[in-house]
Formats: sequence, structure tokens, C-alpha cells
Amino acid sequence: MPLVSQQNRAPDPIPSGQGADFPLRRLVFRAMATQCEVQYTAPGGNAQASAFEKAAEGWVHAFEAKYSRFQPGSIVSRINDASGREWVPVDAETEGLLSMCDTLHFMTRGILDPSALPLIRIWNWKATPPVIPDRAAIAEALRLVGWSKVRREPGKVFLPEKGMALDFGGFGKEYAVDIVALIAKDHGIVDSLVDFGHDLRATGAPPGKPAWHIGLEDPKSPGKTWASVGLRNKSIASSGDYIRSFLIDGKRYGHIIDPRTGWPVANGCTQSTVIADTCLQAGMLSTSAFISGVTAGLELIRSCPGAEGIILTDKERAQTRGFFNYVAST
Repeated sequence: MPLVSQQNRAPDPIPSGQGADFPLRRLVFRAMATQCEVQYTAPGGNAQASAFEKAAEGWVHAFEAKYSRFQPGSIVSRINDASGREWVPVDAETEGLLSMCDTLHFMTRGILDPSALPLIRIWNWKATPPVIPDRAAIAEALRLVGWSKVRREPGKVFLPEKGMALDFGGFGKEYAVDIVALIAKDHGIVDSLVDFGHDLRATGAPPGKPAWHIGLEDPKSPGKTWASVGLRNKSIASSGDYIRSFLIDGKRYGHIIDPRTGWPVANGCTQSTVIADTCLQAGMLSTSAFISGVTAGLELIRSCPGAEGIILTDKERAQTRGFFNYVAST
């Protein structure tokens, strides 16, 4: 779960004549099980704003309907339902996303695995009381996981084992943030902050300010921040399990699963935050760094040109050399 919170938000709207050439507008809607928000300025006025908002919200809802595993008619649901049984035809857009999964899997050294849904399903965080899956169930779920097992041919895809299943939730929201930022650009909007569940992409700056300021939530005091960063033409995402977790026999189990082991991450990390050129990169790296742990996580972040990050544990803050170039206050 991304855990970056926004700080020092400007009022909606900022009247003209108070250091702003154009008022700051705000589009808010709900999709992908989270609040989606875009703050932006529209030099072209109401017509430009209306056209952008219609295009942005329409694209997000269409994307969710097509690729959410929670939508019975989505292409992902059809692929999962046909596991072990038959090939499923896919269009060019879906082939592109599947190819992107190849890249994400490779860049994260196998940590980001879109085939990990069998593991996610057996760790039911909403169960009352919570239950730890037995080792046999974890082993069986692990047997069904593995991106290399997914079979693809031009125009079709097949999950060869019954029970295999895909989930684009590990990158879908961040991908959507990037697309909405591009939609804004296509509509002539140069200053925007796209924020979907606190996965963010910043372009330009808000009226009267040099950059968009984003607060970094304190894992030890959720709802409060330990620092803020200033961003222009960058993205930011955080991962942490300090809110979504349960306690059994004195042991804490967080909601982020390591697809290599089948168990929740328990490496001492409380939060990882990454700044990168795109939200997809930032989200991919923050999740993978959190699962990898401090040493391997920082190495992974450094392997992506232009990315900077910080990983928090109960005892330390470890960051890449350039991360604090973005920190506005601590």
C-alpha cells in the first residue's frame, strides 16, 4: 500500500490575483478502490478543464473495467477463469501490458510477479479472526506462481495450470497515474499533480510556488509526516505494511507478500519511498525495495537511472545519495 501523503495543499481554487496566473482546479473521483485526485491549472479556462476531466476520468474507469480482477467481465478475469483450460484472445493493448510485465519482472529481479495472485488469495487480511495459511496451502500456492509459466503467443495468452491467476494490482494504479499525466499534457495542461491513493506524478508547479510539496508519512505515527519533498516533473510512491497487518501469538504479519517465499515480508523495513521519472518506476521500485530489504533494496533503486529513494526501519533511515536533494523540510 502506497503511503505518501500530500502536505501543504492549496485551497480549491486559488483566486486569480493572489500570486497565481490561473486558479488551481481539482478533479476528484473514486476508482481502483481508492481516491483519485488531480490538481491542475487550465490556461484555456472552463472548456479546456471540462475536456480534460472528461477524458481523464473516462480513461481511468475504462481501464479499471478492462483490467481489474474484481470485474467479472474484465480481460484479466477471463484469463484467470480459463486457467488450465484454454487460450484467451487478447488485443494489442493487453499484449502491451503483458510485455510491460516482462520488463517489470526482469527489472525487479523477479520480485514483482503479476502471477502471484494465488498467494494473495490465501492470505486473507479481511478474515475475522485472521488466519495464517498452513504450510501446505502456501506451498501449493507457490507452485502456481511464476511469471515464466505464463504462456503467450501473438494475440492470445494461456495459464497452463488450473488455479493460476494474474493480478495487475501491483502496477495498475501507478500506470494509470502516468497515463492521466499524459492526458493532461495532451490537453495543454503543463502544471498538474496526479494523485491516485498517494501514488503521485508531478508536472510543473502549483500557482505561486516553485514545486509541488508532498509529505512523507511517519510509520511510527500514521497520519503525521516526518518530512516533505518538493517535486517538479517527477513521480513518487511509497510502500509499507504498518497499517494493514494483523497480530497472532505476539507476531505481526503485514500485508505485503514476498512471492519468492509465500510469506509476508519480515525484514525490519517499515517504509520505502522512491522518487523517479514515472510513477510506474517509483511504484515498482518502492515495493521491490521494501520486499528486498535495506541493502538489496537500495541497490535496486540505484540500478534505475534517475531514481532516488529511502528505506526506513525501526532503527535507521537508509537512502541513496541524491534523495535529500528533494527534501524540503524534516
